[in-house]
Amino acid sequence: MSNRGKTIKHRTEHQMVLERPMVTRHYRMTWDLDRCVGCQMGPTACPKEALTHMEGQIQDGRMDVKPSVDVDPETCVFCGICVEICPVHAIDIQVNDKPENPVLAYDAFPEVRGNIQFDKSKFDFSLKDFVIQNCPTEVISYNQSEQTMAIRYEDCIRCRQCEVASNGAFKVIQPWEGSVELNREKCVEGCLACADVCPTRALHINQENQLVLADYYCIKCGACMHACPIKPEFEEQSFTFESQGLTLTRSYEKLINPDELAIKVERWRVKHKPVKSAAWIEVLRKLADDKAKSVEIDRKRALKRKDLILALQGHILPEFTKDK
Repeated sequence: MSNRGKTIKHRTEHQMVLERPMVTRHYRMTWDLDRCVGCQMGPTACPKEALTHMEGQIQDGRMDVKPSVDVDPETCVFCGICVEICPVHAIDIQVNDKPENPVLAYDAFPEVRGNIQFDKSKFDFSLKDFVIQNCPTEVISYNQSEQTMAIRYEDCIRCRQCEVASNGAFKVIQPWEGSVELNREKCVEGCLACADVCPTRALHINQENQLVLADYYCIKCGACMHACPIKPEFEEQSFTFESQGLTLTRSYEKLINPDELAIKVERWRVKHKPVKSAAWIEVLRKLADDKAKSVEIDRKRALKRKDLILALQGHILPEFTKDK
C-alpha cells in the first residue's frame, strides 16, 4: 500500500524525522534531539498544537534524562513555524530534498533575525583557540588559507560568548531581548539541573560547585524554567487582534507565579523581518511578555565584567581580568 500523502514518523534516541511524500512535494522535517533543550518555544508557537513538551528526569540534583519534544504526525502540517522559532536551530525542514521553510517562502511568517560580525582588524589571533573552545555550538573555526576566523552562520545561536572571549572583535546581536533572573535562595538544595540544560553556559557551575548566572549569554529560550523542579504555573487568557480586516480571538498562557520561581526568563521584544500576518501576531503574543522594559545589558560594560570572563572555559589571560 502506498504511503503517498501519509505522514511517516521515525524516532531514535538522537533524532526524530517526519516525512510526507506527495506527488509534487516531498516534505521532511528533522529534529536533532541532542541539540534540543526542551525549551517549549516550539510547542507554544505551533498553530496546530502538534508539538508537545517531554519532561526531563532529575536524579540527585542533575539532569539524568534531558527534556525534549515530541510531534504528532497526524496533526503537523509542515508549516515551518517551529523551525524559525527554535532558538538552538535543532529543527531542519526540506522540500524535495532542498532547504525550504514554507511560512518564510510565502511571507506568512518573518525571519527572526540575529546577527554576528567579526572584525579581523580588532582581533588578537593569540586568542583564536580560546574563542573556538568557548563556542558551545562549534560554529567558529580558523581558516588557515585566509588567515581569519570563519563562522557557520546558520548554526550560530547568538550566545555572545565569542564577544567576551575575543575582547569585542566579534559582535553579536541576539534575536530576543529580555531578562533572566536567578534566585538561588529559592533553589531546591543540591539541584543544578538548569545548568545541565542551558545551551549557552549562561547558567553554569563554578569551581566552588555553585550555580552561577552569566546573564549576558542568555538567549531567552526558557529551557531552565521548565527544567527547574519549581515549575512555572500558567493561566489561560484570551487576546484579540486585527488581521486583514478581521478581529481574531486567541488564547495564551500567562505566567502566574513569577515570584515563586528560582529561575525566571522574560522575553520583551524580538528583531525580525517586517511582516504582517495573523500567524506571526499570534505567535509573538504567545511568546513575548506583554510589557516592554528598559534597554538590555550594555555591550561595552559586558565586555569588562569579570563574572562573564570567568564563565568561559579554559585559560583566562591576565589582561582580561584587570579592572578597566
